[in-house]
Amino acid sequence: MAKTDPRVDAYIDKAQPFAQPVLTHLRELVHNKLPDVEEAVKWGMPFFTLGGKNLANMAAFQRHAIFGFWEGLEIKTPKVGEAMGHFGCIRSLEDLPPDDEFSAIIQLAAEQLQKPKPAQRKSKKPVKVPPLPGDFAAAIAANGKAQSVWDDFAPSHKRDYIEWIAGAKREETRERRLTQALGWIAEGKDRNWKYRSC
Repeated sequence: MAKTDPRVDAYIDKAQPFAQPVLTHLRELVHNKLPDVEEAVKWGMPFFTLGGKNLANMAAFQRHAIFGFWEGLEIKTPKVGEAMGHFGCIRSLEDLPPDDEFSAIIQLAAEQLQKPKPAQRKSKKPVKVPPLPGDFAAAIAANGKAQSVWDDFAPSHKRDYIEWIAGAKREETRERRLTQALGWIAEGKDRNWKYRSC
């Protein structure tokens, strides 16, 4: 039985109508190929994990959807348009490779994920998150959805928002950015989401 997460069902239900069959189909392909895969929601997006490791994620935007394998996996795929993920802008099922080809790609990604990684010579420095400004912290805390997403955000996403808010030179600009940031965060969007749209 597929290990699904009801939050992924809710995510698909809230997606644009064009994206719902795409996300549903992608989800079915992953579960059919990898019965042990589990679902999660991270950074506001549905993720597929295998053995506790991130395998892939998918997301829906206003005009396109995406599907991508986790960083470090060397996967070559046909790409339509420029967007995050390994398949570019997905606007319909026709933008995806045939099911048997897609399933083979999923299997390859799973095999790569399970291989031990060679030791790295130098570890990356952790992303430092600046202190959260008081007014920003209060606005996030007052919005349950935004707080939940914020808690799951990667440090780099938090830093991007904090630096954007702190960089406002005028009070009106800061207030406008606070309002905009709160809306985007509540929707699960990182600061630079709009630059990935097609």
